[in-house]
Amino acid sequence: MANGRPVGGPRGMRGTRKPKNAGRTIARLLGYMSGKKYMLVLVVIGILLSSLAGVVGTYFLKPVINSIEEGVATGYFDVRAFIMKLAVMAGFYALGVVGSYMYSRLMMNISTETMRRIRVDMFTKLQSLPIRYYDTHAHGEIMSRFTNDTDTLREMLSQGIPQMFSSSVTIIGVFVLMCILSPMLTTLIVAMVFVITFVVKKIGGQSAKYFKRQQKAIGSVNGYIEEMIEGQKVVKVFCRENESKEKFALINEELFDAASNANTFASVLGPITNNFSYINYALTATIGAALAVTGVLDIGTVASFLQSTRSFFQPITQISQQFNSIINALAGAERIFELMDEEPEHDSGTVTLVYATKDARGTLSETDARTGVWAWKCPQDDGTVTYTEVRGDVRFEDVVFGYDENKIVLDGISLYAKPGQKIAFVGSTGAGKTTITNLINRFYDVPDGKITYDGININKIRKSDLRRSLGMVLQDTHLFTGTVADNIRYGKLDATDEEIIRAAKLANAHSFISHLPEGYDTVLTSDGVNLSQGQRQLIAIARAAVADPPVLILDEATSSIDTRTEALIEKGMDTLMEGRTVFVIAHRLSTVKNSKAIMVLEHGKIIERGTHDDLLEQRGKYYQLYTGMFELE
Repeated sequence: MANGRPVGGPRGMRGTRKPKNAGRTIARLLGYMSGKKYMLVLVVIGILLSSLAGVVGTYFLKPVINSIEEGVATGYFDVRAFIMKLAVMAGFYALGVVGSYMYSRLMMNISTETMRRIRVDMFTKLQSLPIRYYDTHAHGEIMSRFTNDTDTLREMLSQGIPQMFSSSVTIIGVFVLMCILSPMLTTLIVAMVFVITFVVKKIGGQSAKYFKRQQKAIGSVNGYIEEMIEGQKVVKVFCRENESKEKFALINEELFDAASNANTFASVLGPITNNFSYINYALTATIGAALAVTGVLDIGTVASFLQSTRSFFQPITQISQQFNSIINALAGAERIFELMDEEPEHDSGTVTLVYATKDARGTLSETDARTGVWAWKCPQDDGTVTYTEVRGDVRFEDVVFGYDENKIVLDGISLYAKPGQKIAFVGSTGAGKTTITNLINRFYDVPDGKITYDGININKIRKSDLRRSLGMVLQDTHLFTGTVADNIRYGKLDATDEEIIRAAKLANAHSFISHLPEGYDTVLTSDGVNLSQGQRQLIAIARAAVADPPVLILDEATSSIDTRTEALIEKGMDTLMEGRTVFVIAHRLSTVKNSKAIMVLEHGKIIERGTHDDLLEQRGKYYQLYTGMFELE
């Protein structure tokens, strides 16, 4: 736990389950294909054409072989009639090839487009989820829904379902044909089908069980690998390579065991059904030959029936092989839809942030121009609108909060930050410092108490507008793939090059950026791995500076910057903070000395507050921390 939040990891992941409602999942998938109705109709036509053409082609073996038998018996062979029958049979098989190509090609396009839409909806959903979701779900487990689950779903849509439908049509068509050719021999086939169904059900049940375990194990492996990649420096610092490998070996062994059993049971289904079909073929050939000798059946009928048995059992084998993969894919689809069904971040706020102008009397008016004056646009019950200037007055009134309802992190916190004041929070890890900033920007909403911003309850302010008024520099810096300029511009997408350079100079980042191979056009990858931690944090500070917000939150903003660099940027930071309300979280007490008010937190309560000098005079916890009698943990 970190500040009361669950930390993601393999142990916190949820594995793939058997679909609870396969019908509903399939219905939702069909909803994604609703725009392809005409293509789906063509797919069905192609499958019917492919399957039934094969059935009719098989039936034509009867007249072809009977014409040969008749020619042998009479001594006269009609070559022209024989060739015509062969041509008709070949024509039906050719139609089957055309049908197969048509439905395979169309289904590939449909499945690709469907997966594109699903991935877009998944990613869009991720942007609407609250921070709590990311705090309680491992990143590797979320990623597995975009990779493993979508992969199995794509295979099911492009291959599994069409093949199941094609096989089902073939089975029905061939069964009808066999009933027409010989009801007696068909009885033998039905008996064998019952035997095969019983065996498939037994083995398929085992296979499905292990496939579910395999999916869960894949999620665990993905999560652990992602965790180890992110923490590789820590692993090497503490020489834990062997322990990491041993733990991975255990998780990987679970995946091996599940995958081995799943694929073993799935793989034996084909040979078993094939061998049963061979046994049935031999019995049918023997009985059919006896019936032909006794004159009950003609040779053409026996030959056509024997070919039908091959056409009948082959799709049964295909269905048995596809069944588990489809169940697996539906389980993955259900995981995907579970993500899509997650509760989005609720936002009932109606107050918005706008640019404003002031007349001589101080009356505010909304404008589209960047005037440097911000205002809260507040709709009233009578339909009118009032404007409140954004000054940065933030107040906590008896706030109680816990990430877990059984563990309180903030217990009755009351504080205020007047416009332009710099407020600092100090205290040991877990005291609640970062939680306060998480509540200011509404990453979490308070269940008890109230937070106001310029006299407005922040629950009434639309979250996007509230966060737009806040500039944040986090302890854990994240840089995106792109140029240095793009990463700074992330704070203000329409910022000019001049504004970017000015912000970089303000954060004291201009000097090192200028010495990069391509300057501001240097491309950063892998979270800025080619930069030092301090340089990455300077870019993050420049990103906040270019946004030019009325309120700043600095969460250990200089924690990764050496003392010399910190001293160099203090002047620039003072310029950046001038006229703004600033909340500072710091372990280095030297960085908060000039704060208007310093809050000392312990166990979710403010135990001391005052200026640096006031707190030293009190000779309390802050004095002990500052003089080194105690250290911040």
